[in-house]
Amino acid sequence: MNAPDHIIVGSGINALVCAAMLGGKGAKVLVLERNDRIGGCMRTEEITAPGFVHDVMATTFVLFITSPAFAALGKDLARHGLEFCHTATPTGVLRPDGSHAVLSIDRAANIAALNKVSSGDGDRHGNDVGGVERNAGLLFGLLGGALWSYPTTKLLTGEAWRRGPRNLAAFLGEALAPARGWLETAYTSETIRALWAPWVLHAGLGPEDAFSGQIAKVIAFALEAAGAPIVKGGAKNLLAAFEALIKERGGVISTDADVASIILEGGRATGVRLASGETVHAKKSVICSVTPTQLYGRLLGRDAPEAAVDATREYRYGKGNFQIHYALDKPPAWRGEGLDKVALLHLTSGLDGVSKACNEALRGLLPEVPTICVGQPHALDPSRCPQGKAILWLQLPESPRHIKGDAAGKLAAPADGQWTAELREAYADRVEAILANHIDGFSASVIARRAYSPADLEAMNINLVGGDPYGGSSTIDQAFLWRPFKASRNHATGIKGLYHIGASTHPGAGLGGGSGYLLAGRL
Repeated sequence: MNAPDHIIVGSGINALVCAAMLGGKGAKVLVLERNDRIGGCMRTEEITAPGFVHDVMATTFVLFITSPAFAALGKDLARHGLEFCHTATPTGVLRPDGSHAVLSIDRAANIAALNKVSSGDGDRHGNDVGGVERNAGLLFGLLGGALWSYPTTKLLTGEAWRRGPRNLAAFLGEALAPARGWLETAYTSETIRALWAPWVLHAGLGPEDAFSGQIAKVIAFALEAAGAPIVKGGAKNLLAAFEALIKERGGVISTDADVASIILEGGRATGVRLASGETVHAKKSVICSVTPTQLYGRLLGRDAPEAAVDATREYRYGKGNFQIHYALDKPPAWRGEGLDKVALLHLTSGLDGVSKACNEALRGLLPEVPTICVGQPHALDPSRCPQGKAILWLQLPESPRHIKGDAAGKLAAPADGQWTAELREAYADRVEAILANHIDGFSASVIARRAYSPADLEAMNINLVGGDPYGGSSTIDQAFLWRPFKASRNHATGIKGLYHIGASTHPGAGLGGGSGYLLAGRL
C-alpha cells in the first residue's frame, strides 16, 4: 500500500481489532508483521502428530466474545467463517487427594453444587458474582475504558454522586484486596479456594498481589456468563476471518515485514523503515502493538523521549509461561466425575500450592509442584483430532524467565540461567508425572508430546519477553493509569502521530482487543 492513513506494527489481537475498526470508518490501513504469519499469541499448528490441531499459545476466547470489539465486529467476522465451540462446564479444579469442583454456566446450579462441597460457600459464590454484576458499569468501565477521558471522569463523578464519595472510596479499596484475603475470608472449603486461586495467574498476578481478589471475581463472573469458548478448527480461523475483513475494508496485511525503525519528521511519526531497507510513509499515524522495550529501544532508538527511555529501564516483565501439548490415543480417563467435559481444568493442591509455586517462579526457581492448567479442546471441538482421539493443551503460568535453581533440588540450573532443550524436557517430565497421577492409563495413551519453554515462546513472538505472555508485570503499579508507565496517558507516546497498543498498555493482556478498540475509537 502506498502511503496508507495508518501503519500498524504487529498483528496480535489488538492490532487486528484496530485495523478492522479503522477500516470500517474508511481509513486505509497497512498491517506489518515481522513473522511469516499474523496472530501474535494466536497460532495453530499440527505440532504433535498429523491430524491433531493445536492452538500453540492462546486458546480461550471468553475475553473476546464479551468485549466491545466483538460486539462491533462479531457479525462481520462470522460472515468470514468465524465460529466458536462451547461447553457447559468452563472450568474446574482437581486436587492431589481427588477432591474436585466444577463450575457450570448455570448460576443456580453452581450455588447448589458449591453448597454441597461446603455449606454456605455456594451462597457466597452467588453473592460474589452477583456483586460483579451489580457493579458491572463501574468495574468494566474502569477495566476496559479509556481512563484519561471525559466518559471515565463522568462515570466516576456519577458513581460518587450515587454512592457518596466515601462509599465509592470504600468500594475501590475493597477491590484492591488480594485473592488470599478474599478466599480465606469468603470460603471455608479448601477445594472452593483451589477453584479460584489459579485464575489470578491468568491475569499475570499472584494470590498475594493487590487487586487479584477482584480480578478473580470478575473472571468467575465471565466464565459463568460466557463459558470458555475456543475457535472451531483452531485460532487460525479467527485470524483468517480478521484478514478477510481487513482486506474487505481496504486494508493490506504484509507478513515477513520486519519494521526496523520509525521515521520521524519535525517531531512527528511519519512512517517506518523495514529491515529490508524499504520505507513506507503514513498520512495520519503509526500504531505499534509491541512492548515498551521494542518501541522505545529498537524502533525509536536515539529518537525515543528521554523520559520514556528511563521508564522502560524500570519496566518489569512478569513470570514466564511454559506450554505442553499432547496427542492422545483416547480421551483422558480422569479420576473425578464430570471432569472430561471441562474446558480448563486446574491441577493444584490449593491456595497455598498456587502461592508456593508462584513465589518459587518469581525467585527464579523451577516450581517443585507447579500449577497446571489443562485444556481439553477435543471436548469442545471434535474436529481438532481424529475420531476417538484427544488432545491436551497444558499451560504452566509459574515459570522462571531466568533460572537460578530447582525448588525440588533435582534439576540442575544452567550456568547462564537460560532454558535449554534438555531442561525443558526434564521439567515437562515432572509435569507429566503429576498429570499421569490423575488419569488412568495416561502414559499408554500418549501418541506424542511437544513442550515449549519460556525461551521457545519468546523465539516465536518477540513481545513475550522471557516468555511473559502478559506484556509485563500486571501488578497494580503497572496497571490502569500506570500502564505501561506512571506518566502514561491512554495510548499516546509523547510523539505526535505515534501510538502504543497491545498487552503492555491499558487495559492490559488477554484476548479482548481492548487497546486496539479504544485507540481506533479515538482516531
